Amino acid sequence: MTARRDATDEEARALASSLRLRILRACLHESRTNKEIAAILGRDPASVLHHVRTLVRTGFLVAEEQRRGTRGSREIPYRASRKSWAISTPSQDRAMIDTFLEEVALVPADQVDSARLGLQLSAEDMGEFRDRLRTLLDDFAARPDDPDGEAWSVFLSIHPDPNQR
Repeated sequence: MTARRDATDEEARALASSLRLRILRACLHESRTNKEIAAILGRDPASVLHHVRTLVRTGFLVAEEQRRGTRGSREIPYRASRKSWAISTPSQDRAMIDTFLEEVALVPADQVDSARLGLQLSAEDMGEFRDRLRTLLDDFAARPDDPDGEAWSVFLSIHPDPNQR
């Protein structure tokens, strides 16, 4: 299981936004310019740039070498650093749920594979369950991207059941 460190206050604030989390996802498998990111997210490039700069400043996005765009304009492509996987930020939880809801709403229902499971486990068994899930996710997160592969998103949430005692 990959050890995670607690996020700094600045890092936690940077990740407490569903838009910023979507920007990171848009730049995960390929570098994208601010204009490309804005088009993918259906947002204004000027407002997206503010969020891109925050993610660059906190190390979640990396600016790559400047290139020339159409008509000689200057473009800077950005790539997700994958730093967010190595840190823990409890305040990010609500933003991750909001991000999931925004993204899954954009996918046809027949392409969403979801499951819901209720468990009643001892603290020890629950710890084992969490550790095994985290190990599985860490294993796949560490694998190199397959340039011919399809991009997938995984969202997992574990919470106490409010419908039980």
